[in-house]
Amino acid sequence: MGRVTRVIIIDLLVERSEFGHGGNQEVIQPIAEAGAVEVLLVTPQMQSEEAGLRAQKEGLVDISEEDVPNWDYEYPFWEDCRMEVQGNEVIFRRVAMPLHGDDELTEAWIRIIGPDAIVCSGSRRNVTMWEEWMSGGGSLLRCSSRMGVPTLGICFGHQLLCHSLGASVERADSMSSGVWELALNSHGSSDELFSSRGSGEGGAPVALYSHQDHVTTVPKSCLLLGSAEHNRVTAVRVMDEDGLELPAWGVQFHPEAAKARVERAFDWGHISEEELVSFQREHDGVGVLNSFASVVLVNID
Repeated sequence: MGRVTRVIIIDLLVERSEFGHGGNQEVIQPIAEAGAVEVLLVTPQMQSEEAGLRAQKEGLVDISEEDVPNWDYEYPFWEDCRMEVQGNEVIFRRVAMPLHGDDELTEAWIRIIGPDAIVCSGSRRNVTMWEEWMSGGGSLLRCSSRMGVPTLGICFGHQLLCHSLGASVERADSMSSGVWELALNSHGSSDELFSSRGSGEGGAPVALYSHQDHVTTVPKSCLLLGSAEHNRVTAVRVMDEDGLELPAWGVQFHPEAAKARVERAFDWGHISEEELVSFQREHDGVGVLNSFASVVLVNID
């Protein structure tokens, strides 16, 4: 049996199954093409502090229903599940993570767990409406990116990553929901995350957005890669202290929002008809996820 790839997903849309568990499957699919994957799902927004203390002390700690007192029962709780993806086994396990936000301790926990990648999903919550658990989530993204662990922040994850690195995040008066082209600058045009040709004008990536918070400044430790018509700080890459690029990115858009999942989300009442209509244009999220998977798998090799 080959090596099992281990991925931590900060699972913040768990209550919306198509964009939560379904979105997680879209993220994992290209990684699973290379072999078996173990996905460690952390839900700091629902987890008890006690479970976080156990995780810090013991490392890999599976959680039960009693460890998530804030669980949203729009989606039933389960501890783990197994499925076949791209012909390989993928195991999803719910585990605890430290919530304290102390970078030194968080880094120690990451080293114990030994993930090959860390991904933070979107969320119905907002960085501009700060909640205590976000300190732990921000520390996890800040530490993983600086440690060179392939890291991807999606929508809220992008905002939390940028905020954790010193950027400003501001709330707009209304939602931005739709599919728009991403204008890559010279850094973005040569960046490996956007190595596949996009379907927009001149090969620009086309991306799906659904957010109200906006990152408004670029962290000093990041490169701006691209902007959208409605959103300037749309894609960034983290750099180390010497200005060298690290395998860590934040993207304001949703590469995991496959069209079939969008349609099912509408059928289940998770998005409005207006949102469904705004999401009808095809986008290039698959290419972005394939590129991130390639980074993850190259790092393992």
